[in-house]
Amino acid sequence: MTVRTESTEVVIIGAGPAGAVAAALLRKQGRKVLILEREQFPRFSIGESLLPQSMEYLEAAGLLRDVVEAGFQYKNGAAFACGDKRTEFDFRQKFSPGWGTTYQVERAKFDQVLATAVQRMGAEVRYRHEVLAVEPGQRPRLQVRAADGEEYQVEADFLLDASGFGRLLPRLLKLESPSNFPVRGALFTHVQDNFPAGEFDRDKILITTHPHHVDVWFWTIPFSHGRCSLGVVAEPAFLDRYPGDDLHKLQAIVGEDAHLSHLLANARWDLLPVRRITGYSANVSALCGPGYALLGNAGEFLDPVFSSGVTIAFKSAQLASECLRRHYAGETVDWQQDYALPLQKGVRTFRRFVEAWYEGGFQKIIYHPNAQPDIRDMICSILAGYAWDEHNPYVADNGRRLKVLEEICSA
Repeated sequence: MTVRTESTEVVIIGAGPAGAVAAALLRKQGRKVLILEREQFPRFSIGESLLPQSMEYLEAAGLLRDVVEAGFQYKNGAAFACGDKRTEFDFRQKFSPGWGTTYQVERAKFDQVLATAVQRMGAEVRYRHEVLAVEPGQRPRLQVRAADGEEYQVEADFLLDASGFGRLLPRLLKLESPSNFPVRGALFTHVQDNFPAGEFDRDKILITTHPHHVDVWFWTIPFSHGRCSLGVVAEPAFLDRYPGDDLHKLQAIVGEDAHLSHLLANARWDLLPVRRITGYSANVSALCGPGYALLGNAGEFLDPVFSSGVTIAFKSAQLASECLRRHYAGETVDWQQDYALPLQKGVRTFRRFVEAWYEGGFQKIIYHPNAQPDIRDMICSILAGYAWDEHNPYVADNGRRLKVLEEICSA
């Protein structure tokens, strides 16, 4: 039986944030774009707290109005709690220029908003179309199975893998490499929060450190209609100490923190099941190759503690679309030099801050009672997503400067 073959300019695997922003930027260049999405939208996804840096990419892609009009929860910063200690960062008071506010989003709705917008811009999105095999090269070829079971092939000038945690090309092309982070897991759900009046700032994400374990932490991400995303991150052995199913485990661990227990005393655990994800940190041997590039989580995922995932996804989409703009303009593009290395600069900054968080040093920094305002503004910029701003000393020389600051705050 003859299998039909289609042709396009750019094919994108995955209609999530990275794929949608890449498609929108490419459509603004006039490129023909086909997105192949394995799931049917809307669908649940984790990663609900955006960073202000991400707004720049939404604006450049022509997607900002769609996001603003969707009615998501406004966000202007991050609050931290550990026992009796409290601190918060207002992202509008940062070192780097640019956006200082953003949104907390339910990803099922957010991803649907973006995908619908790029369809309106002329990108073709095919839901429930699964990529079975890929042949990279000068013109990559994909084998695809449609929702009705029909199989067909797609040839393209270039392939962008935005498959997220599915990590399609890393699996098919054997690009996966071990992460140097310890294996951690997360239990999470959405609840009707019913926070006590006046005791929770819904304009900020709340990060709570477990009172007895510096490497165990909770996220509380409020949405715009009285619900929130609630999760705990720890090594799997810690999560499995607790009896019962994942709901009872999550409730028991939350119950060990007095402040979080008070905030959630009247919560209704009424909608989603408690979900678990383990070993999510990932790395690859290469972010690009002949005819393809990996976007966002398909390439590397660090950790959810600073909500960097979507920002890294958007940055990768922006860099990849710029490389393709230059390619179609007849310029020579070195994808390693022009895409992979610039992307990795910001990822390394986030990585150092994540490492410092779990080691406990960064927590000493943020709770220090005599923080210098200018240094605090520089730290705030990182937390706001500006991990590529090399005018910031804590980006340009993050390893040494963060170490010195940790030592000062530990004295």
